[in-house]
Amino acid sequence: MPSVSLKIAYPIIITGLFIIVVFIAATYQILDANFYIVLIPLTAFLFLFGFAIGQKFALPVKELLKDADYLSKGNHSIRFYSEDKDELGQLAKTLNTIAEEFEDGKSKIETLDTQVKLRTKTLEEIISVLEQKIKNRASESQATIKELEAMQVQLTLKDAEIADLKNQMTELTTRGGKKKNKK
Repeated sequence: MPSVSLKIAYPIIITGLFIIVVFIAATYQILDANFYIVLIPLTAFLFLFGFAIGQKFALPVKELLKDADYLSKGNHSIRFYSEDKDELGQLAKTLNTIAEEFEDGKSKIETLDTQVKLRTKTLEEIISVLEQKIKNRASESQATIKELEAMQVQLTLKDAEIADLKNQMTELTTRGGKKKNKK
């Protein structure tokens, strides 16, 4: 694909050559050696002029392209400088606006990221505290359950002891009643 400078230079060169050919064709009858001496430097000038003009117009475009490439690779601090008031100046201004919006967006994202990290850290601390409270309550519950189980065992023993004492009282009562009856 031809570069911008060649796209500009080719039409200038072709137009110049066309003018030279038309001039030669119009004055073909009266051409002498001096004409050819002038024709050779004129043709060289035409080529050099075409390429120089192509470079002059292509250089700002190349600079904008290079800076746009930096922008696309994440360098949002890049700015495009063009004092031209033409389309290239407008393009530079538009690219500067895009770069500023990217930079602002990046700044906002970094701020939000920091806020999210702070909130996440706070939530993690709250979760940690709550987990510790749950562990403490679970330990307390386990201790209470063990105490209740120990009390249940003691109650069962006491119930058995009371039942045994009732049996003994019943026996004593029955024996005491038989002794009264025998007398």
